[in-house]
Amino acid sequence: MSAIAPVILCGGSGTRLWPLSRETYPKQFVDLGEGRTLFKDTVLRVRDTEGCLEPVVVCNETHRFYVTAELYECGVHGKILLEPAPRNTAPAIALAAFSLREGGDDPLMLVLPSDHAIGNADVFCAGIAQAAVLAEQGRIVTFGIAPTGPETGFGYIEQGEALGNGGYHVARFVEKPDLAKASAMLEKGGFSWNSGMFLLRASVYLEELERFAPEIFAACRTAWEKRNEDGAFYRPDREAFLAAPSNSIDYAVMEFTTLAAVVPLNTAWSDLGSWEAFYQAGATDAGGNVCAGDVMTEDAEGCYFNATHRLLAAIGVRDLVVVETQDAVLVAPRDKVQEVKKIVGRLQSEDRPECKQHPLVYRPWGSYETLVLGGRFQVKRIIVNPGAELSLQMHHHRAEHWVVVSGTAEVTNGDAVRLFTENQSTYIPVGTKHRLKNPGVIPLVLIEIQSGAYLGEDDIVRFADVYGREV
Repeated sequence: MSAIAPVILCGGSGTRLWPLSRETYPKQFVDLGEGRTLFKDTVLRVRDTEGCLEPVVVCNETHRFYVTAELYECGVHGKILLEPAPRNTAPAIALAAFSLREGGDDPLMLVLPSDHAIGNADVFCAGIAQAAVLAEQGRIVTFGIAPTGPETGFGYIEQGEALGNGGYHVARFVEKPDLAKASAMLEKGGFSWNSGMFLLRASVYLEELERFAPEIFAACRTAWEKRNEDGAFYRPDREAFLAAPSNSIDYAVMEFTTLAAVVPLNTAWSDLGSWEAFYQAGATDAGGNVCAGDVMTEDAEGCYFNATHRLLAAIGVRDLVVVETQDAVLVAPRDKVQEVKKIVGRLQSEDRPECKQHPLVYRPWGSYETLVLGGRFQVKRIIVNPGAELSLQMHHHRAEHWVVVSGTAEVTNGDAVRLFTENQSTYIPVGTKHRLKNPGVIPLVLIEIQSGAYLGEDDIVRFADVYGREV
């Protein structure tokens, strides 16, 4: 059987799960507890599936360091394709297919969203094995989820004639139905939820894409041919890629192809697209509450509580969603959580940082987290990976104090280079060239106190950078 190349689609705008997710920190990277994320779950799922190669991840520039860090934590390398701009799933999968066809290879592609929760890994793996037989025959296989109720938030797939190996010809796709239509389909039988997961040969996808969406095919082919490679990152040509119409694989290919097949999966599954979905997927206490983090309740029923930075106490409340983060708190009735998009829209119109930036930000050298932000000061926790270093830089508007918490810091401060260890500190004056490096074998953790008239991340003048960022 052909090798299977996982293609992990890693987009997302971070609006439906605000304030935990943000524009630069969508839900697949949100810490679900003990370092677990939906992206890591997806990577580990395919890592442990027999016959799967290293993954191809399609994401954007903003998310590339989150992807790199989480692949590393999973012990996986893979290829990272950076979309110049969002163009939906059809162009994203096309980029992956062109990359996999390099050198004449033609593997099966297992296309997976990075933000889905799947309950039974054994059922998932068995479904892949069934679908692989059909994909070897030239089929474009999608995975259907056995419905647990007349859900109106998902699309549906109607099964046609049996194809063997647990698969069926796709009779038709049904867009998100109203409740009456969903109930009628479940009563009739032979319908499953459209999971948005696919297994198909790379060349077959490109052939069908060229047949039914030639503009997307041509734009993506040119974008890949004119790509730039930057270490682990592959950057398709921006101008060529922007010529591709924005469209999903469902509308560009699956609605038209005669090769569509479906393999039903009888497993718990959710796209976790709202806080209500998190409530439905969680374990409830005696009061029917789902609690994450440091939560204390008294006479609370049917609520979802999520605390990330402090104690959350709730008394005498019913059917609420309460989500606490370092810089924002959401309170809403469970049946109104979809309207969080309205709040995010207002934040965007006012250009407020709470809708864009998460306090925890990954960089190629490690990460930083904003702990306190005041009028003329800011406190951050900085973690530098072993052997990594920041750019040689300076700031026009702020000075910095660094206190080493653990590890060893090699600090360039003007013309001086010194080593600092646990509990030692140093001061970087305004306008001074400086660099931070971890020469050790354990992570360097330090606290940075910034002070000055302007504390924005764009107040960085780089003179040298080992990661190829603009200087």
